[in-house]
Amino acid sequence: MAEVEEQGRKLSEESTDESEEEDTEEEPKLKYERLTNGVTEILQKDAASCMTVHDKFLALGTHFGKVYLLDIQGNVTQKFEISSVKINQISLDESGDHVGICSEDGKTHVVTLTLTLLFSTYLCSMFCCPLQMLTNLKLMKYTSVLHEGEGNITNVKWTANLIAWANNVGVKIYDICSKQRITNVLRDNTSLRPDMYPCSLCWKDNTTLIIGWGSSVKICVVKERDPTQMRDLPSRYVEIVSAFETEFFISGLAPLADQLVTLYYVKESSEHVEEEFRTRPRLDIIQPLAEGCEEISSDALTVRNFQENQCRDYRLEHSEGESLFYIISPKDIVVAKERDQDDHIDWLLEKKKYEEALMAAEISFKNIKRHDKIGMAYINHLVERGDYDAAARKCQKVLGKNMDLWENEVYRFKTIGQLKAISQYLPRGDLRLRPAIYEMILHEFLKTDYEGFATLIREWPGELYNNMAIVQAVNEHLKKDPTNSMLLTTLAELYTYDQRYDRALEIYLKLRHKDVYQLIHKHNLFSSIKDKIVLLMDFDKEKAVDMLLDNEDKISMDKVVEELKDRPELLHVYLHKLFKRDHHKGQKYHERQISLYAEFDRPNLLPFLRESMHCPLEKALEICQQRHFVEETVFLLSRMGNCRHALQMIMEELADVDKAIEFAKEQDDRELWEDLISYSIDKPPFITGLLNNIGTHVDPILLIHRIKEGMEIPNLRDSLVKILQDYNLQILLREGCKKILVADSLSLLQRMHRTQKRGVRVDEENICESCHTPILPSDTAQAFGVVVFHCRHMFHKECLPSPGNLPGIQYCNICSAKRRGPGSGILEMKK
Repeated sequence: MAEVEEQGRKLSEESTDESEEEDTEEEPKLKYERLTNGVTEILQKDAASCMTVHDKFLALGTHFGKVYLLDIQGNVTQKFEISSVKINQISLDESGDHVGICSEDGKTHVVTLTLTLLFSTYLCSMFCCPLQMLTNLKLMKYTSVLHEGEGNITNVKWTANLIAWANNVGVKIYDICSKQRITNVLRDNTSLRPDMYPCSLCWKDNTTLIIGWGSSVKICVVKERDPTQMRDLPSRYVEIVSAFETEFFISGLAPLADQLVTLYYVKESSEHVEEEFRTRPRLDIIQPLAEGCEEISSDALTVRNFQENQCRDYRLEHSEGESLFYIISPKDIVVAKERDQDDHIDWLLEKKKYEEALMAAEISFKNIKRHDKIGMAYINHLVERGDYDAAARKCQKVLGKNMDLWENEVYRFKTIGQLKAISQYLPRGDLRLRPAIYEMILHEFLKTDYEGFATLIREWPGELYNNMAIVQAVNEHLKKDPTNSMLLTTLAELYTYDQRYDRALEIYLKLRHKDVYQLIHKHNLFSSIKDKIVLLMDFDKEKAVDMLLDNEDKISMDKVVEELKDRPELLHVYLHKLFKRDHHKGQKYHERQISLYAEFDRPNLLPFLRESMHCPLEKALEICQQRHFVEETVFLLSRMGNCRHALQMIMEELADVDKAIEFAKEQDDRELWEDLISYSIDKPPFITGLLNNIGTHVDPILLIHRIKEGMEIPNLRDSLVKILQDYNLQILLREGCKKILVADSLSLLQRMHRTQKRGVRVDEENICESCHTPILPSDTAQAFGVVVFHCRHMFHKECLPSPGNLPGIQYCNICSAKRRGPGSGILEMKK
């Protein structure tokens, strides 16, 4: 059987066309194998002459007049000795129960497979057989001559109610229903002997006939004729939809979807080509076109004794249901099949297109039967080629969840020294290998690549390997290189995985690693950093202070101050941020902060003195005077009430008239203005500054009168103009304010008048505020008097007290104690 398969593979590998030999990338469309078993024994003693195909079995006729029934594997199931001469054609009914046989001696035989061999005219079904030695065509049981007089009938094909046959002249098509011959397709090349180059017929469907004769192909379609144009014509007609010439002689035809399978007998057109090659038959798949065809594939077949065969010795039969094509020659029968997905993958693997093969297998995994190790073949190919990274990458896809395969591949990569290549693709999720596998790879990296080792430690979960074993290995390497920052960082990460956070924190602080604060927050290591505050501050003051202030409940303010007492510059940063967050929280350290600000941050000293309510002024003044901080001293003196001394310092120390004027404005003290004028009266620049700014706080006349006559003052004219403009502006503002005040007063008065003129509702629910009885009498027919004040308190008229000292003016007894005046009034009602 292996020999037969090998021969079948060789059938499509040999080609007569040099271009096909060069085009190694084109995948064949068909695959071939010889029909063996019983067929091999038959053809050793006899020769095949014809064959017909049924869904259930095959019927083979031989040159010695025998008919064999075969299964699809070629095993003989029945044998009939029909004649002593060649069997020309075999026909089956649809059920496969009856066989019609035509032999070379002109006799027609019928076999009923369910009974016995019959040589009678009785038959339930109809058969149509060519009588090779006669010149007529008959329907059995009731003999009816359909055609005669044009030579031997060489081929007959029947479908539905149409019969097609070929003779020396051409091809006829007969309609059984109308009992009319509807066409005659003439033979093109009459120079060819019809007995040497017989006609091939094939029904593609119930209305499409394919004719191959010599080197020409015609595709005919039977169509219904328009009833209005029939007259004396048949009800059907034939239209040739495609006709073309081929390079070789046609020995058989069969349909394949919308394409055509053709069996060629090859011409001997060149003396330079060996005979064996030129006479090898070809099986082509072509795409018929209106005026030609397109070759899809072409295979040269090495059938047995092909050197001795002629065109008439070959036949092509097909099984409609399975797309099987049988190439019959006297000494060989070859079966051609459409290539399935397994064959496609075989071809891709043969061409070393492993990526495409793997993709094809994944897409059609339900339909493939024998390809379950494509991925491993691909990995092996990549390894052999030296593409280790690609091979390792494919392991993820190919090995899947098979732990044994994974471990085998890891050890193979170790053997070839490529553990690094496969390391990044190892499973690390739900599927995990043994810890020893991961440790082996980590040790390999630790020996040769610190950076790669650190990357794996960061990417791999700590549960994949024995953490302590790796920690020990890292410590051994650190003995040789104790300052290696990459190894130290990796060791800290290992300690973190092992929850030894204090050890990790020490390393991070030593390295000043950016992740130290994240480590502290994530694992709540505040108790471990109480004695490491200085280290944290040295690393990043801002982050450290923010962390300490955010976690005062875990590290107290007093503890931080205690730790930083020997580092005043760091203490200042901490206390400064504390003060910015809350002016009162660190009040007990405000006295210390004065000297800290003075030493490390003078720009923020004055804002601190302004905002702090708890700093001792005397201490602050002493420090500022010692350091000659004039602005801060001026502020402290003014805050302590010694404004005159403060103004004096501004004038003498700073010589800044604008600042002196601003200071005087802030204090708004007339004596202070007098001091400022007295100090400035002999200094022309100061006088100019005063003239420009004094007008809104002090009468400029006071200053002008005290200016010595003849003193030259810079920009005096501009200053006087400004004084006048300021004065005019003040007058305008006063007048504007007065108008607004009058308008508002009038508006409010009118609103009050409208309000007081409104009626007041009095009903049975109101009571007298004096006698506490209903304000309205039960008998309204009698006269009564009610007094209602604007405050909405009500009295019976007789319950009101006398007006008192002011005749005609009455006050509400209830509101008089609280408010007397225009807000109260009286309304009287009488019936």
